[in-house]
Amino acid sequence: MAGHSKWANIKHRKGAADARRGKIFTKLIKEITVAARMGGGDINSNPRLRTVVMEAKNENMPKDNIERAIKKGTGELDGVNYEEITYEGYGPGGAAVYVESLTDNRNRAVADIRHVFSKYGGNLGENGCVAWIFTPKGYFAIEKSAATEEKLMEIVLDAGAEDVREDGNVFEIITAPEDYIAVQEALDAAKIVCQSRELTQLPENTVELSGKNAEQMIRLIEMLDDCDDVQRTFTNADIIDTDI
Repeated sequence: MAGHSKWANIKHRKGAADARRGKIFTKLIKEITVAARMGGGDINSNPRLRTVVMEAKNENMPKDNIERAIKKGTGELDGVNYEEITYEGYGPGGAAVYVESLTDNRNRAVADIRHVFSKYGGNLGENGCVAWIFTPKGYFAIEKSAATEEKLMEIVLDAGAEDVREDGNVFEIITAPEDYIAVQEALDAAKIVCQSRELTQLPENTVELSGKNAEQMIRLIEMLDDCDDVQRTFTNADIIDTDI
C-alpha cells in the first residue's frame, strides 16, 4: 500500500478539476441510480446507496439531483439501465490498472477504454489479470496538523477502522468498506478535516514510476477518468515525482 497517499493526492487535485466541469456529478448520479436499482431507495437499508449519497453531499450535490437519481433507480422516473463492468490491464512500466465502469453500451465502453490504454503506453488485459492485486477498502488521508496520532487512533479505531499509519505529512486510515461510513461520521463529529477520503481498491504491492513512465501513467488515468463510461480507476503505481 506504500505510495497510495501520493496517488490519492494526484487524484484529489484531478478531482477538483473534474468537479468544475461537472463530471463528478455525472458519475455520482449514475452510481446513485444503480445503487437504488439494486438495493432500493431507502438509504437506511441500502449501505451502498447511503455511502454514495454521503459522497454526493460531500461534493455539494443539490438534494433535488440526489432524489431524482434515486427515483430513476427505483423506477419512479424514467432512467437509463446501466451495466457494471470492470476492465483490467497494464500501464507504463508494467503497473496494474483496474477500471470500474457503468455503461449502457458495453461495445462503446470497451472500445474507448482499449483506445486510451493503447494511446498512453498501456494495454488492456483479460479479466483477472490484475484484480488479485487489489482489495476493496475505505481510505482517509488526514494532515498531521489536523490531529495527534493518539487522538486520531482513539476516534477511528473505536469506529471500526482497521489501521492508522503514517505516510509523509499525513496519517492514513484504512477501513473495511462496510465500516467506511462509521469512520467518516466519527471524523466529522470530531471536526477533523480529511485531505482526501474514498472507497478505493488498495494494491497488495506497488510499482515505482518516475520520469516519462510517471507522466504517461498520470495521463492514462486522467484520460480513463474522462471516459463517459468509466466511474473509477485504480493503479498500483507509486508515482515518485508528483510535481510532474
